Order: sequence, then structure tokens, then C-alpha cells
Amino acid sequence: MKRIGIIGVGEIGRAIVEGVCGGEGPAPEVLLSPRGAAAAAELSERYENVEVCAGNQAVVDGSDVVIIAVRGQDRHEALAGLTVDDGKIVVNVMSGVGNDDLRRTLATGAPLVRAIPLPAIRERRSVTVTCPSHPVVDGFFEQLGGVLPVADEGAFNVFSALTGTLTTHYSYLAALTEWAAGHGIDAGDADGYVRSLFQGVGRALGDRTRTLGRLAADHETPKGNNERIRTTWFTPANAEALGRALDGLLADLDKGQK
Repeated sequence: MKRIGIIGVGEIGRAIVEGVCGGEGPAPEVLLSPRGAAAAAELSERYENVEVCAGNQAVVDGSDVVIIAVRGQDRHEALAGLTVDDGKIVVNVMSGVGNDDLRRTLATGAPLVRAIPLPAIRERRSVTVTCPSHPVVDGFFEQLGGVLPVADEGAFNVFSALTGTLTTHYSYLAALTEWAAGHGIDAGDADGYVRSLFQGVGRALGDRTRTLGRLAADHETPKGNNERIRTTWFTPANAEALGRALDGLLADLDKGQK
């Protein structure tokens, strides 16, 4: 892979650049669109292999692999009039935008691959779901933390729905911090402790020899504090409500791929 082009330098576009450029060995050339001008300029100053192009067509023309990372609602404006040769490889990281939709927008016969890179890709610690599998794209993301190819966009959307729970997790941690502060704990101390507490949980998740259910059981004693909060707060009714929220999101994602 000689050149990677990225159209849309928001959080995910930036994370991809940092992951590509932060590894060992030579990094490929990266061409950035002027969208997200401040971030693009900062990245080009930091990495000598990164260049900001004058426009989106220049990104496409100069790249072997083109990553579309604009917000889904901005795609028609951002991609209008682009010519994408069939020899290019296009990676679609737009949430809720299926490949059929993108192909109609670009009017190209180039291979299109959907992907779900997450912010942790900048640290090469994030598994990226792809659909359909493509050797070049899968190889690219494998170097950035791992790749999980899936067979169809229905399965892809299930994984996409799972990513919709990330900020809920952060909000949960913030709620714990606010509760402690409400009981007289210094807000900074509460914040630091909650972060430390769940960083430990994150490390435990690296143990793939134990299922998630087993990890929960191993952190819990009968009639202990953890069991009490789990059984009085995360009740079957709450679990069902979470399932309904995910089902609703999945239904909307399935509509978006048509």
C-alpha cells in the first residue's frame, strides 16, 4: 500500500493517521482532505509523510486506498462531483451509510469496504470490523490493532450498534463520580478513583480465557457489594430496556444501508 487518502479529518480520521504514523517501521504516504483544516494542518506538521491536498479530488487521484470519514449527513456535499477510478479501493467508515448508498453517490465500480475503526486505533489497540472482507483493507486494519471481517451488512450493523454504547459507558462513570462528590468526596479524587477502578476492569478484559460472564462472577462474592448493586440496579427489566434500545438502533441502521 503506497498511499492512503482520507476525506474528512475528524476524530476517526485523525485517529487513523496517528495509528498509521505511530507504529514501527516506515509509514505509507497519507493524503488528507482540507475538511477539518486545523486538524489536517496539525497532522501534516507533525508527520513528514502526511500532506494536505487542495481538494477532495486531489486526495482521490493521489491515493491507492481512499477512506471516506465524513459525517454521514455531510456525504452528498463532500463527495459531490468526485470521480473515483475503478482501480481505487474505497473504505467507508461513515456510520449508518451502506455501500449501496455510497456507490450510488460516487457512481464507481471500485471495491467498497465498510469499516468501524474506533478512536483506540490511534494506539493500535482497536479491532476494526470490516465488510466485505478485502485483503488490502483487512491487512491495513490488522496492523492497527486487529480486524474482524463479517460476511454481510446485517452482521456489520449489529457490531455498529454495539459501538453506540460507548458514550453510555462514559456517562455511567461520570454518574458514579458525581454520586461520590455528592457525598462529600473531592470531585478530583472521585474522578481519579473511578478512572483507576475501571482501568483495572479494562485490563481484565484482555484475559480471553474467561468469558464476560465468568469475569463478572470472579469479581463478585455472594451477598457482597457487587452482587447487591448488580441485582438491585441492573435488573432483568433494565437489561431488556437496553436490548430494546439496541434493537431500535439496529433497525435504523438496517434502513440506512438500503
